[in-house]
Amino acid sequence: MNNRGWLALLLGVILSTAAASAWSDDFTTLATQLKSRDFNTKQQTIEALAKINDPRVLTIFKAMMGGQLFYNEDNSQPYLESEKNGERQFTSVLTGKQAEGMDPFSFHRVVVNNYLRGILRDHLAGLELSSPDEGLRLKAARQMLDDPEPDDMPRIGKALERETSPKVHRVLVLAQDLIRLQKDDSAVRLAAIAGLEGQLEPDVKDALVQLVGPDGKGGSEKDPKVRAAAWSALQGINTRLWWNGIFQNVYFGVSLGAVLLLAAVGLAITFGVMGVINMAHGEMIMLGAYTTYMVQQIWPGLIEYSVFIAIPLAFCVSGLVGVLLERLVIRHLYGRPLETLLATFGVSLALQQAVRTIFSPLNRSVITPDWMSGSFAVNGALSLTWNRLYIIIFALLVLLVLSVVLRKTQFGLQMRAVTQNRRMANSMGIRAGWVDALTFGLGSGIAGIAGVALSQLTNVGPNLGQDYIVDSFMVVVFGGVGNLMGTFFGAMTLGIANKLLEPFSGAVLAKIVVLVFIILFIQKRPRGLFALKGRAIED
Repeated sequence: MNNRGWLALLLGVILSTAAASAWSDDFTTLATQLKSRDFNTKQQTIEALAKINDPRVLTIFKAMMGGQLFYNEDNSQPYLESEKNGERQFTSVLTGKQAEGMDPFSFHRVVVNNYLRGILRDHLAGLELSSPDEGLRLKAARQMLDDPEPDDMPRIGKALERETSPKVHRVLVLAQDLIRLQKDDSAVRLAAIAGLEGQLEPDVKDALVQLVGPDGKGGSEKDPKVRAAAWSALQGINTRLWWNGIFQNVYFGVSLGAVLLLAAVGLAITFGVMGVINMAHGEMIMLGAYTTYMVQQIWPGLIEYSVFIAIPLAFCVSGLVGVLLERLVIRHLYGRPLETLLATFGVSLALQQAVRTIFSPLNRSVITPDWMSGSFAVNGALSLTWNRLYIIIFALLVLLVLSVVLRKTQFGLQMRAVTQNRRMANSMGIRAGWVDALTFGLGSGIAGIAGVALSQLTNVGPNLGQDYIVDSFMVVVFGGVGNLMGTFFGAMTLGIANKLLEPFSGAVLAKIVVLVFIILFIQKRPRGLFALKGRAIED
């Protein structure tokens, strides 16, 4: 670089430094003027601040709108009010440092009236649209979409010229078209309707309904061409919304099926191998959910990892209780299904009462980790929650791991041998009693894992398992006793069927319809979708 180049670079640095210093000095001077009680002076100060390229302007405007901007009577500097542990705190806008050793009564609120709030709102929209933060720009654009005003057109036009994010650009264009719908020129309204076709944002549909009414026979539009175009666009949007609703119900159905799969797969194993109707299976789910709750209580700083910690712990806790239940109660009742049903029902009541005694009858809330919270938007009308998606993936992984265990391990081989021919397995040296215990523990442990998943969808309470025990039995019977593939198809079929029927019949009637369907289905196929030859069938 020659001498002229170095000189130009040095001059640029000096000028930029001087400009930044000037902006800082201007901000300090103007910010201290906001303490004035004269609203005209405040308005002039706000207008001057809006022209300064300083990120603190956005902060100070938001604080004024929220009534959290104060000034100190000793140094006239602006401060932001906050609260911590019930005590008021003040942070300097100029330095970012917290005020210490200052009399709280020396701080006074910067008062704004409704007229100034309107000015601040306009400037905030402009500042947020020019923010380097894409999320903040998208939020500002959506606010304009929710309340489109003709005065926003120049601001939207400038924002569109510099906008690089496709998401923000799309929302700004929609807001622009909604404003054009308010124009007197029919050609402009027609062009706006053409731009709004197929857009599923609620604001777009509401605007079209205002033009032609929900049935195309009302509304404010007088021009026949505009009415026809608006009605056609509205019908297209309604059709797409209907398909989005179907897709959302299917998604909810698959997530419900995943929960039923986790709850029923352990029951399918125990029922298939031992022929035991375990009415305490729902309480194994409950124990897994309470294990998740206790993990978060013991390690409150590990909320983001609590699910990963709870999964193996819940499996062990519920699995151990299942083994004890089999060794102490169920093994003495083999061949007596009615006594087994009554005994496990009594155990379920005992476990529920024990939980009520330890944790109280009140429901407990389990905190959902941030990575499982929220939803992702497919389009303007369809958002899918992350927690349900993770539960679907988790259920499929559990089914895959369980299938590998049953098919590729020695324990799985022995369990299948006991299922197919118990006497022959005993004669080959397999300890069928311990296979029963471990199988029962495996099924109970998986139920505990189901409780971990359910804790992310609903509150944890003593009756949590009872809400799913009947559905779990329906899944097992419908899919085929002891068959994992049948359990998978049964869970997904019942989950999707319930969610598709609920919008038309309601939740209770949907369950009744599904139950009637299963009864009729079992009349034709008593062994379910996938018949399995096993001990329960032989006996």
